[in-house]
This record gives sequence, C-alpha cells and structure tokens, in this order.
Amino acid sequence: MILAEVEEALFRRWPESKLEPSLDRMADLMARLGNPQHAVPVVHVTGTNGKTTTARIIDDLLRAAGLRVGRYTSPHLETPRERIALDGSPITAERFIAAYQRIEPHASRVDLTHPVALSFFEVMTATAFVAFAEAELDVAVVEVGMGGTWDATNVADGEVAVITPISLDHREYLGPDVAAIATEKAGIIKPGAVAIVGHQPPAALRRLGRRGPLRHVEKEIPVLARVPGPDGQQLHLPDYGNLTVPLLGRHQADNARTALAAANAFLAPRGKKLTAEAVRRTFAAIRSPGRLEPHSLDPPVFLDATHNPAGMRATVAALLEAHPGTRFTTVLAVLADKEVTGMLRAVAELDGDLVVTRNRSPRALPVAELASKAREVFPAERIHVHESLAEALRRPYSALLVTGSVVTAGEARGHLAG
Repeated sequence: MILAEVEEALFRRWPESKLEPSLDRMADLMARLGNPQHAVPVVHVTGTNGKTTTARIIDDLLRAAGLRVGRYTSPHLETPRERIALDGSPITAERFIAAYQRIEPHASRVDLTHPVALSFFEVMTATAFVAFAEAELDVAVVEVGMGGTWDATNVADGEVAVITPISLDHREYLGPDVAAIATEKAGIIKPGAVAIVGHQPPAALRRLGRRGPLRHVEKEIPVLARVPGPDGQQLHLPDYGNLTVPLLGRHQADNARTALAAANAFLAPRGKKLTAEAVRRTFAAIRSPGRLEPHSLDPPVFLDATHNPAGMRATVAALLEAHPGTRFTTVLAVLADKEVTGMLRAVAELDGDLVVTRNRSPRALPVAELASKAREVFPAERIHVHESLAEALRRPYSALLVTGSVVTAGEARGHLAG
C-alpha cells in the first residue's frame, strides 16, 4: 500500500464537518486494537481558539525537558501526516502507512457493526494512538477535534487537561451559547486530572469549575511585562525573566504561558522541571504554521487560519499592535457554515480593502454569497471579487492578510511558495 492509497481511503470516509456525536465507534475500535490510547500518558487540549498553537508549544517544552513526545493536532494545512508528530517531526510515510494498515481491518469490522461508519477524524485519531503506542513515547499531546465529551480523542484519559479560551463556534453541535459549549469541552477533565485553564468568559468558567478544581494560567504565570514588535513580542514572566516569542498578539502570549503551565503540571509529579534557559530557548524557536504565519515582512504578508469571530478579533488586534498605521488588504475565503459577518466586522478594523474569494474546499462559501455579506459591512468601492484564491493572490498588495479558514491558509501557502 502506498501513501496516496491510504489518503484516498481516509478521504472517502465521512469528513470532519459531518458528525454523529458518539464515542461508541471509537471505544469499539480501540478495544479491538488493544486500547493503544492508554499506552502513553496524555496531555489533552481543548478550547475554541489557540488549541493547535498551545499543543505545539507544550510538545516543544516537554521535549526540552528531555521527554520523547507525540503530538496530534488538527486540521492539517497541506498533508494529513502533519497531524501526527513524533519527536517534533511529522510522522514518516512508512510509519503512517504501517499504523493505518494495522487499523484498517478492525475499522472495516467496526463499520459493519455500527449504524454509522467510522469517520475520517476517528480513523486518523486511531492512527495517531497506534503510532504513539508503537513509538514507546513518554507523553502524547493530543488536541481535541471538536468539543470534548464525545470527541474521538476522548477515549484517552488525559493526566493534564488544558482548556484554551472558549467562544462561539460549531454551535450546531456544541450548543447555543458559551456555557453549553464549555460543558461539552469540560468533558476532557477526567477524575484526578490537573485542569489548566486559560482566560475564559465567566459563564464558561462556571461550567468548567463544576468538573473540579481549576488552575488558572493568569494566576499561575502572570505576565509582568509584554513588548510587541513587528515579528513577535517580548514577555517578562516570573521565574523565567525576559522571553522572546516570535508570534504576534496578546493571544499568542497567553497560549505560550498556558503551554508552560501545562508542561510544568505534567513534569512536576515526575520530579522534572524546566529551567529558565530551556524555556527561553524553546520560546525563541516557537513556530505555528498558518497562525498569523509571516510569508514576508517587507511587504508584510501573513497567512492565518482563523475561522470564527473571536479568533478574527484577536488576529486583527495582533496586526494593529505589531504594524500600527499599516492598512492591510484582507483576502478572505471561508467555509459556508461559519459566522461570516462577525469575521467581516473584525477585518474591517484593518481599514484596508477586502478581496472576497473561495478556497478549494467543497464546503467553501460561494464567492457571490460572501460578496453579498461583505457589502453589509464594507463600502462597495473597497470590495474586490475573485473566483479563485490563486487569482486573488495575483493582485498587487502593499500589506496583506490571507485568512478565513485552515484550508485558505494551507492553499495560500502552496500558491505563494510556488
């Protein structure tokens, strides 16, 4: 079996956008595989925004402490193998194929014994757990796909449960308000787990607190000073001193210290501790592809996977802070099930033109519909319409933000690189 055949088989399954909320299929598959999700201790990460960046930094920090780490994040920018990392690098094609081949016969039997077949995300999650078990790791950092309680990753029991900021997203599955969404996400806090929580709306915090004691990042690791710059920021944290973080925005500073609190919580019971120097080196080398990722700084061009209003507000605030006085043109391509108007209102604060287009996803919002929504927020003379992202990126720009979806950021990466 070759990689293309594995990917084709995975993509034939239900996509991540189509869900039947249940852990029954995953529990059955894991039992048939010998429950590999219990082979390696887990740091489990949920929230609405910042999950992937936080998971990546936790991975970096734990490896800086000398541990062998697996990481599972989603979605991917360019290849599904990005989702599964071993010791800091995407899983090799050979290991990915081998893990899938071990799973596939069992997955086929599960498909036949349940009313709904396993989805793409469920099989990918199982592949990750099998790969982690076979790699004999010290820890796996696992990002939730959606929600928490019935997410496929929740067959694992995280020793540390991390909850990044919660806001409105996926309301058709998670509930109509922040409190309901927080209830779903709180499902990853298992008995005996340490719960690390980032900044939360009061309603979310109350629901999370029902699961047990919470450790608040803002209290554990306060920011003594923060100095933003055009390509990152400087943080001053107690016990660690001055730290360089090459990511834009206050929200990324919060993700970094949330990751630090989570890594410390995992290491402490094992008698390990991160030195200030290890934290400084790790933070200085942080990368988060597709999250306000700089393609260039002269002119400033950023690729961003933001896909909900709260995330877009954070993205825009970061750009305004890092590049004051710069009028960014926004190239926007979104998926049809997203809250577009809230995102449009956020990017309007950049005071530049808006280019509406579509990405390659079959779920992309048609350009005509996006343009119609844009006219409710932007003056008509500031709106430009292009039928494809490739066409939109050929326009001349002095400063550019490409955003609206992980698919948009990943596709733009390919166009700009090529």
